[in-house]
Amino acid sequence: MIRYIYTLLPSTFQGLVTTLEVFLLTLILSIPLGIIVSLGRLSKVSIVSKITKLYIWIMRGTPLMLQIVFVFFGLPIIGITFDRFTAVIIAFVLNYAAYFGEIFRGGMKSIDKGQYEAAKVLGLTPYRTFRRIILPQVLKAVLPSITNEIITLVKDTSLVYIVGLGELLRAGKIASNRDVSLIPLALVGVIYLLLTAILTGVFNKIEGRYSYYE
Repeated sequence: MIRYIYTLLPSTFQGLVTTLEVFLLTLILSIPLGIIVSLGRLSKVSIVSKITKLYIWIMRGTPLMLQIVFVFFGLPIIGITFDRFTAVIIAFVLNYAAYFGEIFRGGMKSIDKGQYEAAKVLGLTPYRTFRRIILPQVLKAVLPSITNEIITLVKDTSLVYIVGLGELLRAGKIASNRDVSLIPLALVGVIYLLLTAILTGVFNKIEGRYSYYE
């Protein structure tokens, strides 16, 4: 069995690389966009707030798989085309930015308004107030929710098979169907568990670094 598992490693590794690429690019792009979305949602400019609210409603109200299909198969109808990988990243980033936006919005609303007033008295600009005072506290408040979303993102990467990308689960399914064996899928399951365990440990350490805000 060990020899058989060894023969599965090349294709599994290729699928893992695609999974990690989708995961990392989505994470790097969607969190900053989520912060922007949260600021738009809290904006006192009515049109900005309404547009942001509509965007969040659409992204959260429709399945991610449907959004991937729309970007890759639907947009070419109006002349906008993307390759498979780019289409997947666009769909994932737009989807997760909406969720992160709502998480950050909740965190920002939990901050006492007196802190904004104190920063103003100290002569801090709105940007410095947000970056040095508000954002660290928001991150502390939302880290558990962010961690849950990131764990979900790891598993959601399996949806990219819909456009034919060879990610981790697809590699396992192909090997399982070819060899009529559940071992490839078991191997994939172990890899997913390892990924989530590593991420959980990393974010627990990050959460510990923000403990001075308690």
